[in-house]
Amino acid sequence: MSFTTRLEEHKLLAPFTTFAIGGPARWFFQANSEDDVVEATAWAHHREIPLFVLGGGSNLLVADAGFNGLVLRVDLHGTSVDPGLSTSHKIYRAAAGEDWDSLVQRTVDQNCAGVECLAGIPGTVGGTPVQNVGAYGQEVSSVIDRVRAFDLEDRVFVELTAAECAFAYRSSRFNSTDRGRFLVTRVDYRLQVDGPPSLRYPDLQRAIAEHLSPGAQPTLQQVVALVRNIRQSKGMLLVEGDPDCRSAGSFFKNPIVAKSRLTQIAAAAAKEPPHYPVGLAPELAATVKIPAAWLIEQSGLPKGHALGDAAISSRHTLALVNRGKATAAEILALAAQITAAVHDKFGISLELEPVLLGF
Repeated sequence: MSFTTRLEEHKLLAPFTTFAIGGPARWFFQANSEDDVVEATAWAHHREIPLFVLGGGSNLLVADAGFNGLVLRVDLHGTSVDPGLSTSHKIYRAAAGEDWDSLVQRTVDQNCAGVECLAGIPGTVGGTPVQNVGAYGQEVSSVIDRVRAFDLEDRVFVELTAAECAFAYRSSRFNSTDRGRFLVTRVDYRLQVDGPPSLRYPDLQRAIAEHLSPGAQPTLQQVVALVRNIRQSKGMLLVEGDPDCRSAGSFFKNPIVAKSRLTQIAAAAAKEPPHYPVGLAPELAATVKIPAAWLIEQSGLPKGHALGDAAISSRHTLALVNRGKATAAEILALAAQITAAVHDKFGISLELEPVLLGF
């Protein structure tokens, strides 16, 4: 079938997002190959039509009026495993449309470590390098070997090393300095064969202490199971029929602040704030990460707090949920209420994590 016969018009976007919110795309096309990517982006470029690349829709809020442009859904599939340069590592090459959680499960089943703490995160492979997906002490930046992408400016495919991706906390060149320039089609992950699981995060350490014998070393499979249990307890695991799952996951980034501000924050809350190291780089030594969920709760906004059909999750303060018929306007109004409360109390400006489309 030709491109024009596959091109759809006025396609409702809500069903393609985990929020289940959003109006129609003026044009919609599903790319099943890299040739499709080239053709669809050329069509939009020549007509000067705005382009948005859609993956799993798990980190996205679409405007109620929709998007007056072309939504290109990347549905490229296929995964291969390369032994790499040594017997201690394997390279997993996954197309951008592959389900992320399924890939994590496959790597763990094959006893390869490096992404086990990222189990249960919804979305597709293509989105992982864009926002440097991370959870429970791991980030994909630590295992990404290279990213294959289509350069929309130069109209060529490129392969970028991890260093060239400019990864930082929930950030990369794809969503910062070069936002909108690259369309990810494949990601290569370098994982450790028979490597130990990462056990750095406090929530995970507590779960291990509760479920395993003292001193027992958990397997990769056990860590994946515990991570999924933790995520489900917080409404962060997609479960059919669970109203807390109609969300975009964490709606706010955990803010990074100077250690010198901890005393001020503690005084405002009348209690010591939980805080964690930001990273190992020397330039980060004077900063800490504070849970946005704690800041929100200390600002007087509890779990379940609602504004219309938009609400804070009943299980995790960091997630905003669609209770059934929420509009994008209601979600943003609630987010604005939350950010104002945190700023008034602590002088900290929370950053939104999801991508906003059509606003």
